[in-house]
Amino acid sequence: MSKVTGLANGSSKLGMGIIFSLALMVVVYGVWTRNKDANDLQEKANNAAVPTVIIITAKSLQDENTLLDLPAKLEAFSKAPIYARVSGYLKSWHADIGARVKAGQLLAEIETPDLDQQLLQAQAELVSVKANAAMSTATAKRWQSLLDKNFVSEQALEEKNGDASVKQALVNASQANVERLKSMKNFSKITAPFDGVVTARSTDIGALINVGGAPGAELFTVSDISKLRVLVNVPQSMVALLQPGTKAKITVPEQPGKVYTAEVKSMAQAISMGSGTMLIQMMADNSKRELTAGGYAKVGFELPNLSGNLTIPPSALLMGKEGPRVATVDGENKVVIKKVQIARDSGYVIELASGISPTDRIIQSPPDGVLDGDLVKVLMPAIATGK
Repeated sequence: MSKVTGLANGSSKLGMGIIFSLALMVVVYGVWTRNKDANDLQEKANNAAVPTVIIITAKSLQDENTLLDLPAKLEAFSKAPIYARVSGYLKSWHADIGARVKAGQLLAEIETPDLDQQLLQAQAELVSVKANAAMSTATAKRWQSLLDKNFVSEQALEEKNGDASVKQALVNASQANVERLKSMKNFSKITAPFDGVVTARSTDIGALINVGGAPGAELFTVSDISKLRVLVNVPQSMVALLQPGTKAKITVPEQPGKVYTAEVKSMAQAISMGSGTMLIQMMADNSKRELTAGGYAKVGFELPNLSGNLTIPPSALLMGKEGPRVATVDGENKVVIKKVQIARDSGYVIELASGISPTDRIIQSPPDGVLDGDLVKVLMPAIATGK
């Protein structure tokens, strides 16, 4: 009996030990699993805290062409506002806006009743003074014959000759006045000064016409648009690369996809104090009438660049109270912020005068709040691109 009881007690103790061991293993496994999950979670959090960046290198401009795009204004090669030289009423007009005209072509006619009366009066006065001059000349000749016969004195003859000279001077003055009025009468016909297009008509039949050259008083505007002047303001830093004969490409919004050519003809040779630019005048052929005078265009110069400056995309530039900066990555994948000096901003590319070297690994798009010493993960190392 005691033997059986001892066996039962031994079996009971063995069972309790096994259960305790199993419970201990479960507890240990649970603790280990929780620690492992916590470590994995921490590792994931640490990895997520390190931003991933794309690395680029700056591109050198030396021995390459620089594309310089600038806004420009198109103007007619010749533009003439036409004013009235005589007063009156518009009798008729023969060319409307958009009409192509030749030099000397009749544009309009003006009725000039006042001028017509002045001309008639001047012509009548001319007839009168001619008659008086003829009488004085005849009288002087008769007195000359009387002097030959000693019937009159020399002084009396001189008086008659003087009177004839005065009357002839009046004839000349009256004749000049008639010719002046006839010339003024010719201005009653408005003609085109050169071949071109009527770009404005500011009068109509019956309108009162006054002599004058004040702005807004022009009757017509004629423009020669077979060639266009292209006026563009070039930054001072680029002026030295331009000279008469330099070619440029022109694009206009109303002709998408088309490119036109212009050539530099003259340069202002002075820098504007307000804008720091020089006015450049170019000439563009417009024989097909595809370009519009008075419109705006974009001019593209392809210029040699000898500066050797480095370029980066605009997304790589950091702007703040410290000025323009660039975020680079060192050999330990830590951020190094460098201050830079901008030479030119072309919109699609930033040209730097100093601050970085060609070997610097530059972050293409720095994350928000990036600081010196931050650890980053490089996704694409050393991609040689500057655009």
